[in-house]
Order: sequence, then C-alpha cells, then structure tokens
Amino acid sequence: MPFLINAWLHYVVLERSTVLLGIHAMPTPDQTLRDEVFTVTPGVRWAELPREPGGNRYIRLDTDQAARLEISYSVTAETRHTMVGHDEIHHIPIARIDPARIPYLFPSRYCQSDRLWRLAMKMFGGIPHPYDQVAAISDWIFENIDYLFGTTNVETSAFDTVTQRAGVCRDFAHLGIALCRALSIPARYFTGYACHMQPPDFHACFEACIGDRWFLFDPTRLASLNGLVRIATGRDAADAAVATIFGRMELTGMAVSCVSADFEPLGADDLKDHALMIGT
Repeated sequence: MPFLINAWLHYVVLERSTVLLGIHAMPTPDQTLRDEVFTVTPGVRWAELPREPGGNRYIRLDTDQAARLEISYSVTAETRHTMVGHDEIHHIPIARIDPARIPYLFPSRYCQSDRLWRLAMKMFGGIPHPYDQVAAISDWIFENIDYLFGTTNVETSAFDTVTQRAGVCRDFAHLGIALCRALSIPARYFTGYACHMQPPDFHACFEACIGDRWFLFDPTRLASLNGLVRIATGRDAADAAVATIFGRMELTGMAVSCVSADFEPLGADDLKDHALMIGT
C-alpha cells in the first residue's frame, strides 16, 4: 500500500552552518519510492552524498548567507513487510552470523550494554529463546518506562533512561538496543515515518537480529509496525539523526505526516504468534 509522506523543517541560522540531513526514505528492494520532491531555501547549496548499497541517505547543506533554512520533503513510499511465525525463528550462534551484524553487538555512545549486563541477565537471561528475550525486553520497557516529553535531551543514554525511568521514543529504542546487546543479541536503531501516528512526528524504534534476520520492535507502542517507513538505521541515534548540525542553528518549526487511505494496522492479536520484518 502507498504511504504519502511529507516533512517540513524550519531553522533560524545563527551562523553559517553545514547540515547533514537524514529525512529521505531509504530505497531498498522492499521499499520503493516515487514522486520524491525535496526543496530548500533559495541560495542554500545542497547535494546528496554517495552511499553504499543499503546505506543511509544524507543530504549535505551549506547555509552560506541565509538567515533562515526551510526544508520540505515529500515522497510516496510502498513498503513490503514480511510476517514470520515464531516457530520459524531459530537461534544462530554468534560464530555463524553474518559478519556485518557484529558491530551491532558492541556498546555504543547511547547504548552502554556493558553497563547494563547485570540487569539484563537478571531480568531476561533465564528466557531460553532470543526472540522471547527481545519481546520481554520490549514489554518491560513499555510497562516500566514513562513516555514523557521534556524529560531527556540529546545527551541521554540508555543507562540514564533505565535510571530515570522516563523518556521518548529515542530513549526507549536505545534502552531496548542496550539490553539486547547485553544478552549477545545484535540490535540496531531504526528511524522512520509512522503511518497515522499521533502526534505525527519522526519515530524511532529498534530491530534485533535473530536467526540472522532483523525483526522490528517498538517498545513505545505508539506506531503500528506495518505502518513504518524506513529512513535510516545505525548503532544508535548518532548514526541516524534527522539533522546533524555543524555550526549554530535553532529549530523553530517542524511538521511531519505519513498517511495512507488503505492502511490497516496490525494489532496485538495479529502479532501474537508472528514477528515482523521490513526488508534487510
């Protein structure tokens, strides 16, 4: 089904800045894009950086003499989701997983799995199957971490979140990733557009690699998994930020929408015995 996506950002430029922008949907064999339109304030130079196959898309902008930066992006995305029965998900030891998954086992800036190992083992180490471990992690975060705006910032890590017991989608994802890695399960950050999510915004969740396949988990439960459109993935939010600014700018406005007239969200009963994948 097609997802109609629109994103708008407005910044006040306090000094000449360079921006690495990550709002473009990712083209993959399972996610096709059409009618893509990207515009910026006249006079601002921009270019899409080359990327490796399956890699994140980045737009590099130079504000030059502009006093404000207005960005607009729209696209129609069609995403193919794959449902996999729990009985088809089998554990593969680290010695046999794809080497490309290995970096997602290590601690990272926002996901200090080494500091959460004892907690992860105490709460989830006794669960025999890695998929059930990740599902239990996602459930525990939803039940024990309050979703509260304004309680965290760009410096908040997974260790901070489990201590403060509050955060937003970015923090929920980081905590899920850190707990998975503490159990030797590769996990990565997912940022995307979420169909009909309220309030509309960019959304973050995480993927865990089980049986050498990436399965999607959203501990916030704000978005339907089959309504997500991939923008980027990474070790954590540092690899998949909406905007990385080199200079001084202030965000003064933002609007995001992802809608589909034919969308039918999957509920808890639909996913009771199945896991969901979005491409690779």
